Amino acid sequence: MRIDIMTLFPDVVGDMLCESILGRGQERGFIRIECHQIRDFTKNKQRQVDDYPYGGGRGCVMLAQPLYDCWKHICDEAGERVHTISLSPCGTVFRQEDARRLQKEYDRLILVCGRYEGIDERFIEECVDEEISIGDYVLTGGEIPAMVLADAVCRLVPGVLPDEECFTDESHWNGLLEYPQYTRPEVWNNRNVPEVLLSGHHEKISNWRREQSLERTRIRRPDMFNMHDGTL
Repeated sequence: MRIDIMTLFPDVVGDMLCESILGRGQERGFIRIECHQIRDFTKNKQRQVDDYPYGGGRGCVMLAQPLYDCWKHICDEAGERVHTISLSPCGTVFRQEDARRLQKEYDRLILVCGRYEGIDERFIEECVDEEISIGDYVLTGGEIPAMVLADAVCRLVPGVLPDEECFTDESHWNGLLEYPQYTRPEVWNNRNVPEVLLSGHHEKISNWRREQSLERTRIRRPDMFNMHDGTL
């Protein structure tokens, strides 16, 4: 899996995605993440990437041309049109099923990080295949959403995590929230680890975790619980 990120802050994004699990995944060749500076594709000395919006209003809008030239450079390098995602509060809300879909269907992705008041719509119409939001709120730019999406997708690539169970047993994989987790010591601040987890009885532990997962989802995310059939 390769992900190309178009951004005005490639060093910040690149450094973050080269750490920990994703960093090791890149070192081992399972994934590759490349950041591209949009300003490198501008055509004036000021390296201008934005201008005032037609129709008036506050702020500026990202220019279509440098975005297009950056996007075309990546596609030309790939030898084909690459599935392109714009990170935008106007997009569909990103969910675990989207991470699974993107990892399964594509070997390469382009993520476009917007800034200011957004991106010239003509670039979106010309080059973007889907718009994705990470939630119903607005950030100062698309870099954090791009890192969220890249992390969620790349950790599903075979080899990045040591075992498939590392992600199939987590929140959202099966439409539920994950059960509570505990580690040593057995007693901390007068709080005990549930006895069932110390029993060594695998079937009882499995049943307890299933019940806890269902109950946690029912309380915290009734929207998810109501869509679930009650099984794991």
